[in-house]
Amino acid sequence: MTKAAIVGISGQSLTPAEIDLLSAEQPLGVILFARNIHDPPQLAALAGAIRTLLAPEALLMVDQEGGRVARLRPPHWRAHPPARDIGRLHERAPAQGLRAAWLTGALIGADCAGAGFSLVAAPVLDVLDPAGHGVIGDRAFAADPRAVAALGGTMALGLLAAGVQPIGKHAPGHGRARADSHLELPVLDDIAAADLLPFRVNDWLPWMMTAHIRYTARDMVFPATQSATIIGSVIRTTGFGGVLITDDLAMRALTGTPGARAAAALAAGCDVALHCSGDLADTGSVLAAVPALSPDLAARLQAARTQAETAREPLDPPALAAERAALLA
Repeated sequence: MTKAAIVGISGQSLTPAEIDLLSAEQPLGVILFARNIHDPPQLAALAGAIRTLLAPEALLMVDQEGGRVARLRPPHWRAHPPARDIGRLHERAPAQGLRAAWLTGALIGADCAGAGFSLVAAPVLDVLDPAGHGVIGDRAFAADPRAVAALGGTMALGLLAAGVQPIGKHAPGHGRARADSHLELPVLDDIAAADLLPFRVNDWLPWMMTAHIRYTARDMVFPATQSATIIGSVIRTTGFGGVLITDDLAMRALTGTPGARAAAALAAGCDVALHCSGDLADTGSVLAAVPALSPDLAARLQAARTQAETAREPLDPPALAAERAALLA
């Protein structure tokens, strides 16, 4: 019985207690961070160990946007530019910027697929706001929402070409937030149409991730991740019908026990709870609180897999990397 959660683990190999928990609770997948990754042989062994415990269609997830958000790094994997570098190129030369976005998606996807990952937390669809907190900053493509929509969607197409499933984030928009949701709860008055535009344009994406931000005009109590009002009347009404995953439930923007956080998010309309800390007790709390996959979620997950499988195409990563380097020089 697969459960609607993706969880973190503590180190570069599974502990006996983690093996027991994953075997018993059967999460939908596992997310890996820098703490879990040393080199390709170690990562292959870890991924293999995880896959022996979980269902055949379990997901291995990684946060790999490029720039400062990268878990696969040199010397074993390629370095990738931050989104803002691609956005600046797009401002000078739109066609070249779009090509660089696709190339970066394809190259990140090739790295991730080659390392065993099937789900990648990118692209960032947040709109750059110079007054916003630096937690987004150069992770955003641009201050123009139309450019963000075009570049983010094109990067997602590159990821799909490599056969991995992209996650657009952070709906309904994190760029204007004045606080880092890793540390505290950002509060905004309302959801701006400009912030929402990249999510509306890219409603075809297989996955999207919520923002831990409270928008007081929509919900005085709950952040978007746990707000049935925002999920039901904003995120889902963009036309998005894919899998909706929470941002990391271990972030300090949220309160309550890990299990309570996960239960509230799923009750509000999120499909999958994401908990990244790797703390065994907290992971157990989340897995105890979430249900098995519903038929509707199983269908969405299958549609996401099919989208990536159908879009996959042969890639020549060295040639693509050389082309990107020339564009961004």
